[in-house]
Amino acid sequence: MLRKFTSGNPVPTGAVLTSPKAEPVEAFPLLHGTKNGGFYFSFTMEPNGIVYGLGEAPRGINKRGWVYESYCSDDPFHTETKSSLYAAHNFIILSGERHFGVMVDFPARVRWDIGYTKTDEALITLSGTDFDLYLITGDSPRDIVRQFRAAIGKSYVPPFWAFGYQQSRWSYHNSAALDSVIEGYDKANIPLDCVYMDIDYMDGYKDFTVSETAFPDFKSYVAGKREQGIHLIPIIDAGVKKEDGYRVYEEARDKGYFCKRADGSDFEGGVWPGICGFPDFLRPEVREWFGSQYRYLLDMGIDGFWNDMNEPAIFYSAEGIKQALDKAAEARGENIDLGKFFSLKDTFMGISNRQEDYSSIYHLIDGKPVNHQKVHNLYGANMTKAAGDYFAEHCGEGEILMFSRASYIGAHRTAGIWFGDNHSWWSHILLNLKMLPSANMCGFLYCGADLGGFNENATRDLVLRFLALGVFTPLMRNHAALGTRDQECYRFERPEDFRDIIEVRYRLIPYLYKLFKTASEENDMLFRPLSFDYPDDPVARECETQLMLGEDCMIAPVYEQNVGGRAVYLPEDMRFVKLSGSRAESVELKKGLHYVQIALNEVPLFIKKGKKIPLCQPALRTRDLECEKVTYI
Repeated sequence: MLRKFTSGNPVPTGAVLTSPKAEPVEAFPLLHGTKNGGFYFSFTMEPNGIVYGLGEAPRGINKRGWVYESYCSDDPFHTETKSSLYAAHNFIILSGERHFGVMVDFPARVRWDIGYTKTDEALITLSGTDFDLYLITGDSPRDIVRQFRAAIGKSYVPPFWAFGYQQSRWSYHNSAALDSVIEGYDKANIPLDCVYMDIDYMDGYKDFTVSETAFPDFKSYVAGKREQGIHLIPIIDAGVKKEDGYRVYEEARDKGYFCKRADGSDFEGGVWPGICGFPDFLRPEVREWFGSQYRYLLDMGIDGFWNDMNEPAIFYSAEGIKQALDKAAEARGENIDLGKFFSLKDTFMGISNRQEDYSSIYHLIDGKPVNHQKVHNLYGANMTKAAGDYFAEHCGEGEILMFSRASYIGAHRTAGIWFGDNHSWWSHILLNLKMLPSANMCGFLYCGADLGGFNENATRDLVLRFLALGVFTPLMRNHAALGTRDQECYRFERPEDFRDIIEVRYRLIPYLYKLFKTASEENDMLFRPLSFDYPDDPVARECETQLMLGEDCMIAPVYEQNVGGRAVYLPEDMRFVKLSGSRAESVELKKGLHYVQIALNEVPLFIKKGKKIPLCQPALRTRDLECEKVTYI
């Protein structure tokens, strides 16, 4: 059962499509009230109750014991100390003797103190009093998820080829670099479907441009890659470079499409190309205009995009730079003590993504200026909605690959997400695993992490183990940062091990794609915590290193260095299958705890007793897969 409660005059977010008639917030059955200009509600958690949700968030599947914030943040250091990442997914489920879910439809900052201050209390605080709350009761967490997902709408389904293996790096800066990557994979006979174009493909980092020096005949080049079965995926950023003569900037400026300051002037901030304007994506006419800009690249033959830097990320503002330089000038010649040193340091460290800059931005909603802080979490979602709506109207549903960094519930209908700038840390294999079911709960089925890690230098074994998890994630993309070790699969010693892993993905693609489409059509999850399926099993309820995949399988990746396997808990009798290239070995295992050996070139999969899954033969491209010719294991 779903109930809606409204307070004040909420900003329309588009997150929820169908809901019952709103009740006054005074009728909200959880303890609630107002304090310091905001609203709060709280509930007592059962001693063994589990709290699920919050989509893309740090820490575990069970959200108890930490404080989280819904505030889309450009932060590449995803450590346990963080409270927020790139997304705002305001949905939680409490599972215990009773089960209920709460969705907070409020696009400003929300604080989720889930047993952090008081171990048995969840205290959720909104930074305002204009919002919608949704309360969902059901027989189980999965029942609640299905009700919620039915209310927020079907999940985006990408093209079939978007389940192929994808290679990215910041940056393959010209056609020769891209050709080298594709040639490297083909020579090593490692499957590949997509190669990414990070910011250096542009002319001066300007959206919807292509460098003629790097790509002298881009349209012909794209066509040539398509003949090879390769899709090129360019990045699009939120900031539009301020430059006279740059068509996109001049159109937005002349039409008044940029976000404003309080005095009505355009807000400006620095990103990759320098000073930029930021389109006011909360306005329908701006979204329609921005979405139409993708036509430039669509006409070149591009059929996939990733939206980035759309929290929005702001490297600096003129005010922030001036404040820091003035403070440094004041300190010249002083004997700087401890306090003054750290104050100066913090000023320079805080130039990027300053709260003062966000607070100076204004949007126009229904003809009225609204401060950005009241709608911050909608910005990136509406950038992606601009693109998704345009693609659906002009290209057709499911024809264009689109995923985004920042997101809000509702954006799942037009795009997927990736989990942002992670690190080449072993702990981030587990972080990826734990985000998957939480993102699925909020409607984001097409998702995944940067396999191998984006920041820092990856090791060969880390990339292999990361890929073995990525075999099952809908978005299977290897991505690395400028200045880090090359981590394309063919560059490592014994590339045949990487081929073995990625061929497993291609053998599974028809099966995974079918599972994905079913989850979208039935408002279900692709990945589930074991506790969803085995609520009465105390070990399964606490397991956070394994996931259920569909109805028949369980996955349990290796996530530690220098080990030849891992301990795994089977909540029922299962077959342990080791997949590697065209090879599949299986053994029957009884319910309980086991230690299983898993080589670096093997993908572990656990299949329920009496169940079988189909495998096709691998191919270098998804277009060459013979999906109807399968064998069952």
